[in-house]
Amino acid sequence: MEHFVVSARKYRPETFKDVVGQQAITNTLLNAIENNHLAQALLFTGPRGVGKTTCARILAKMINSDGNEKEDEDFAFNIFELDAASNNSVDDIRSLTDQVRIPPQVGKYKVYIIDEVHMLSQAAFNAFLKTLEEPPKHCIFILATTEKHKIIPTILSRCQIFDFKRITVKDAKDYLKYIAKEQGINAEDDALHIIAQKADGAMRDALSIFDRVVSFSGKELTRQAVTENLNVLDYETYFTSTDYILENKIPELLVQFNATLSKGFDGHHYIAGLASHFRDLMVCQNEKTIELLEVGEDTKAKYLKQSKKSPHNFLLKGIELANDCDLKYKGSKNQRLLVELCLMQLASITFDGEKKNSKHYIIPASYFKSKGITPIPVAINKKTSVDVSKTTEEQTTSKEDRKVVNKPVLAEESRPVLDLKKDHRTSGLSLKSIRAKKEHLIRQMEVVIDVDDLPTEDFTEEQFINTWNIYIKQLHKKGERIMASILEMDTPKLNGTDIHLAYPNETLKIELERAQYPLMEFIKKTLKNFNLKLVITVNEEIAKKYAFTDEDKYEKLKEKNPNIELLRQIFGLGI
Repeated sequence: MEHFVVSARKYRPETFKDVVGQQAITNTLLNAIENNHLAQALLFTGPRGVGKTTCARILAKMINSDGNEKEDEDFAFNIFELDAASNNSVDDIRSLTDQVRIPPQVGKYKVYIIDEVHMLSQAAFNAFLKTLEEPPKHCIFILATTEKHKIIPTILSRCQIFDFKRITVKDAKDYLKYIAKEQGINAEDDALHIIAQKADGAMRDALSIFDRVVSFSGKELTRQAVTENLNVLDYETYFTSTDYILENKIPELLVQFNATLSKGFDGHHYIAGLASHFRDLMVCQNEKTIELLEVGEDTKAKYLKQSKKSPHNFLLKGIELANDCDLKYKGSKNQRLLVELCLMQLASITFDGEKKNSKHYIIPASYFKSKGITPIPVAINKKTSVDVSKTTEEQTTSKEDRKVVNKPVLAEESRPVLDLKKDHRTSGLSLKSIRAKKEHLIRQMEVVIDVDDLPTEDFTEEQFINTWNIYIKQLHKKGERIMASILEMDTPKLNGTDIHLAYPNETLKIELERAQYPLMEFIKKTLKNFNLKLVITVNEEIAKKYAFTDEDKYEKLKEKNPNIELLRQIFGLGI
């Protein structure tokens, strides 16, 4: 049986032209060799599997080549590879510096390739400094590492640094396509694309995955075979999930998620992939960003098709919900429920056509009851009115007589409801926030009173004052002493159906305006007159009445107890 050689070794590049995805670095090194401008200390840094060691070997071979050697000449006597992970002591570096002094037997240069150089100890680095700064003319050092930040600055300053970049998905896929053709394998474009994505920018990893999948599927490399072998979620899973979400099919969506879990996939991986899917759909909605979509041509067509029926606002909200679930996943005690809840929320974004940017809201009677509010009758027009305090069944029974509707609506439908979260960025515990919420409630209660069908009986001023005092007594019994005190500060005056009150400052006026609805409801029902209206004004003269000087205060005290004047005279006290 012929010995099997993995693709990562079999197809290792022999020249700089064969190196994948590092054209800038290879062109720089070629020009440096041709112009005799090569530094004696080089540092190759970058992610794993991107060609650092390969480029170091190609460079070592090229600088010793004069065109007369054999094709299989590898200059083994001139190239020394040192693994710094296992040779990281001071003694190893001293042994290296002793070898450096000896000139090469064959060729022009001795090349020392030190891999994983960041693993050297602090003492070893210091022992290496002098040799690295002033090496012999026949010696070149090539250092390679994946973690440049662990190398001390004194070493970095003595090297020419080459930063290797990650291999793009397109470059990795093209190279895999070339290798598949060399091996006589019929590979689907999407299958190679999934392998390139799974490699995460490392060409060596891509070749290793390629070998594994070929061993599984043989000469026919399909997308289905790749997804099964690599245990990755197929694009079709997310396309189907998104269709269910857009169609608000919560049961089907949960069943599909259960089937995904039964195949051995992780819920965290599923929800993170769904967020990425939404991102890709959003990318497809703009011609300028389509190039950011790293998928095969067949899959790209599916993305473009689904992006046309996915609203932009839905995708933004979907990414927000999925990303929030992703962040909470590790800390959740019931992770499956967390993902299922997120999926139900996603499928409810456009449920029953209620978009997130709706400007008008219909307020059901249950909302007012939950807030402890007894609404007053409202009118949709002068001939049809509805009492929101009644239940839907009660309204339905009187539908023929009064032609009412089942749900109350705001009188000013053209004005959107105040969105506190959007327009007022204040703390939930601040006075400003509380005031804004109360104003929001008042706006919801702004209704048109239909006086045509409501009683407007006459009453005397004495009856009105008695009703007013009864309400104040009720406030005292309920413990609402502040509001009772505010109502007691001024005696109301009637002017037709207008109830006039005057207060010394704006604060008292605002407080009463916020609490006027239960007050007016009580007075109107008791007096059986729904034409009554509350008019509140601010009178600064009243405020001056309460601004006592020291002398005024003293006179008030004297009226209550005349002995205070005698006490002041005996002790000679001032005011």
